[in-house]
Amino acid sequence: MLKKIAFFLIFFIPLVAFCQPKDNSPYSRFGIGDIVDRNFMSSQFMGGLGASYKDPFQINIVNPASLSYLSSTTFDIGVFAENSGLRDGVSTDNPQPSEYQNIWKGNLSYLSLAIPLQNKLNDVLDRKERNISLATAFTLMPYSTVGYNVKIDEFDDDIGEIKKKFEGSGGTYQFVWSNGIRYKQLAFGLNLGYLFGNLDYLRRVEFEQSAPFFETELRETNRLKGFLWNAGAMYTFKLNGENINNDVNFVPKRLTIGIHGNSKTGFNNRSTAFEGSIQNVSGILDSLNSTSEIMESTGKLPSELGLGATYYHGSKYALGFNYSTTKWSQFESSFVNNKLNNIKKLSFGGYYRPNYNSIGSYFERVYYRFGLYVNEVPNEIPQNSNEIIRDIGVSVGFGFPFFYQRKISHANLGVTLGMLGKGTAVEERYVKLSFSFTFNDDEWLIKRKYN
Repeated sequence: MLKKIAFFLIFFIPLVAFCQPKDNSPYSRFGIGDIVDRNFMSSQFMGGLGASYKDPFQINIVNPASLSYLSSTTFDIGVFAENSGLRDGVSTDNPQPSEYQNIWKGNLSYLSLAIPLQNKLNDVLDRKERNISLATAFTLMPYSTVGYNVKIDEFDDDIGEIKKKFEGSGGTYQFVWSNGIRYKQLAFGLNLGYLFGNLDYLRRVEFEQSAPFFETELRETNRLKGFLWNAGAMYTFKLNGENINNDVNFVPKRLTIGIHGNSKTGFNNRSTAFEGSIQNVSGILDSLNSTSEIMESTGKLPSELGLGATYYHGSKYALGFNYSTTKWSQFESSFVNNKLNNIKKLSFGGYYRPNYNSIGSYFERVYYRFGLYVNEVPNEIPQNSNEIIRDIGVSVGFGFPFFYQRKISHANLGVTLGMLGKGTAVEERYVKLSFSFTFNDDEWLIKRKYN
């Protein structure tokens, strides 16, 4: 397994470092861009049940307390491809919606390695039963993405035709160290993260019919660095007790509730800005009033609170919900002047696995996941406006088990259909295809015994 992890790290870390998402998301101009979902694929396909989702073979860093339920060392890598259709929504100036303009984008979703610090095989060999479980994890994933290209044509009686262009690109990433500890049915966890990345912006205005031809341009690059944290807790209720009689037909029924959150956190920003004017006289370009400036500033990322509950019926099925709120009104930065709105997220979902011990049918051992979510998007609040931009979608996914080096692992495949900004100035419909490999190995930290 170490060779497999080394291969993925050598191949994909440079990809994360140098790959910029190819995107055209108008809503990414707000704040520090589109915030990336921290749920891994197994949870994403259930709508996003990160607050209360636990699995012995899957990583969940939304609530780091869940790591204490891992039964083996786990390496998880996820990627996605998305087709989006954008169009202008219906308004007084645009009574008929335009045709959808389709674009493709894709990127690495995450790399993560989680290690239980107490191997359960040691307890079996030593004939001991522990009430405490510990685990740690390391994750690299995007935090936000920026990608948009907006062009606006206007006409003025005195000046003539005016062309405006707004571009944004780049993104931020997070490297997260997660830890979870569990005593019997109560678990706690803590994420400590480092935020880094670049956000590039361009604003250009062209006066094509003026004599001479004249344009102004502002380019700005923001280099962000900061620290992140998130804490969580879980408690599992045993609804029908323990199988004290070793009944083969006994089905454990469990209800897990979870909560996670963080306060607002600060970040540092090094901004490089270039502003200049260009005129064209008889085909000769002449730069006027060019200035550049480097500025150091600080900003604030918002606080978040999430909670949820999931019912587990043995290993056959699970059903749950998740609710979270993020106070984007607390967001501060030198490159965003307007106030952002607070947002809420609500999701429902679960999985069904007919018989994970089935010998005669492979598909009875497959996870069948499903989910529904309604999310709000942080956007700038215009005066006298209560407009809320919603992202509504459904997900279905599959967890295909396979053996790698005689250990059970999973390939997770799923699709999400969604609509963003229905009834607003810009509407987006999308189809997102996601895929991940989850490798498990229960021989890490095992004690070797010799007779």
